[in-house]
Amino acid sequence: MAGVESKMADLTVSNKPEAAETSDAVDGKKKEKKEKKEKPQKEKKPQGQGAGQSGGKKEMKKETGLGLSTKKSDDFGEWYSEVVTKGEMIEYYDVSGCYILRPWSMSIWEAIKDFFDKEIKKMGVENAYFPLFVSKAALEAEKEHVEGFAAEVAWVTKSGDSDLEVPIAVRPTSETVMYPVYAKWIRSHRDLPLLINQWNNVVRWEFKHPTPFIRSREFLWQEGHTAHATKEDADKEVLEILELYKQVYEDLLAVPVIKGIKSEKEKFAGGLYTTTIEAFIPATGKGIQAATSHNLGQNFAKMFDIAYEALDGGRKLVWQNSWGLTTRSIGVSVMVHGDDKGLVLPPRVAPVQVVVIPIPFKGLSTDELSAASADITKQLRAAGLRVKEDARENYSPGWKYSHHELKGVPLRLELGPKDLEKKQARLVRRDTGAKEDVPWADLTAHVEAVLADIQKSMLEKARAELTANIKTITKWDDFIPALNEKKIVLAPWCDEMAVEDDVKKRSAAGEGGAAKTLCMPFDQPGFKLPELAEGTLCFASGKPAKKWALWGRSY
Repeated sequence: MAGVESKMADLTVSNKPEAAETSDAVDGKKKEKKEKKEKPQKEKKPQGQGAGQSGGKKEMKKETGLGLSTKKSDDFGEWYSEVVTKGEMIEYYDVSGCYILRPWSMSIWEAIKDFFDKEIKKMGVENAYFPLFVSKAALEAEKEHVEGFAAEVAWVTKSGDSDLEVPIAVRPTSETVMYPVYAKWIRSHRDLPLLINQWNNVVRWEFKHPTPFIRSREFLWQEGHTAHATKEDADKEVLEILELYKQVYEDLLAVPVIKGIKSEKEKFAGGLYTTTIEAFIPATGKGIQAATSHNLGQNFAKMFDIAYEALDGGRKLVWQNSWGLTTRSIGVSVMVHGDDKGLVLPPRVAPVQVVVIPIPFKGLSTDELSAASADITKQLRAAGLRVKEDARENYSPGWKYSHHELKGVPLRLELGPKDLEKKQARLVRRDTGAKEDVPWADLTAHVEAVLADIQKSMLEKARAELTANIKTITKWDDFIPALNEKKIVLAPWCDEMAVEDDVKKRSAAGEGGAAKTLCMPFDQPGFKLPELAEGTLCFASGKPAKKWALWGRSY
């Protein structure tokens, strides 16, 4: 499905904004009730690269359109738009806010999916699929929940020329699709826990400026929905899933995150509490919600009558969780790691880990070069590496270098006349540009070691940037200046929603927009909270502080 405005079986889809500001495109947090009119979106569609080549690098770029025309530090938005299109991650579509995910980005999503799916199956989670459409009655069964999504829900109102008697919603999330069925499936304590996940797409009719991967009207995700006999079991799973999300970001995408719990204002609509992992984009100084794991309590169980017969013969409501990770993860990785040459992909998720480029030379036997290049490619693939041999004759080596740098291939292997003579290959790292010559006999082991070091170095570099951009303050006078320095701020807080609203209002006057709580961080490796001494006051209200909160401008 490419977007609900598409001509889909003669169904007409409408959206009726009723009460919300925007959604985060990752969870479904509460929204402030504020009507907004949708403004026409101007989605710039950068021209793709051509197929020509010439002798000089600058001239070749001009002729082919290869390379980025905007620096990351000059215009981040324009840079990002260019890097995801010229890097062959997405293609723009004629429905605003909907994007075509090209094979390069889908491969990354599949790598994330393969890892996460394997891990949740170890926990006993099973995959299923539930319908795209939600009845009006089901969607509106949980009042607080539907209010959190009201302005984003797309409604099917027609079939051909006929009005539907009752509009049908396109799912913004699947709690209200799945839970009426859970009430049928769960009868006894023997039916618990019920652990279901689905990989699907959802539609949220966003009103903010659409951004590929980060904020779109349709996106791919997984959503887990589980039911448990006790709160303790539910609590345990919430944190287990949150740790898996951290592993996706840090171990696969090389993006450091901070684990924590959301404020009452920012938690999932209708839930008991929301845990989150938060990432940071140094180029903009903004936090970004990376993934969430929610304990829904028994609220939905009450609404949908999901109960079981306990061992003692009594009837009890289940405890429920929901948790989700989206294709936003790809965009976060691009924003954190990309540079002025294009994408910089972590080896563990890169569709191609090594590109082999033979360099023809006058007087050099083409057959000998081709044979050596093919042998090296075969050798590396036999070791389980994802390798591409770029032996195209209608492109110069220099053009190929730029092309694969733009696409973020972690390691380039060059093979020229001197390399054939010395039985070696030149390796060039995408992350640092470092070059080294390696004997063929040592090539496989050395390539594996370099790829591992690239993965490690990318995470370390990003972690150092995150740490350097967290500023601890204790008074309001230091808050706005820190935000303007593109920092996220750790500050003592009284944990009152009215104060959080006031901070958002008072900080909105700044150039970068309003700040909000990102999370109340947990103590965790690499992020230790300062002691909250007795008598510490809230930085914003002057009332006794109850906890440390991480604040920032955010996506």
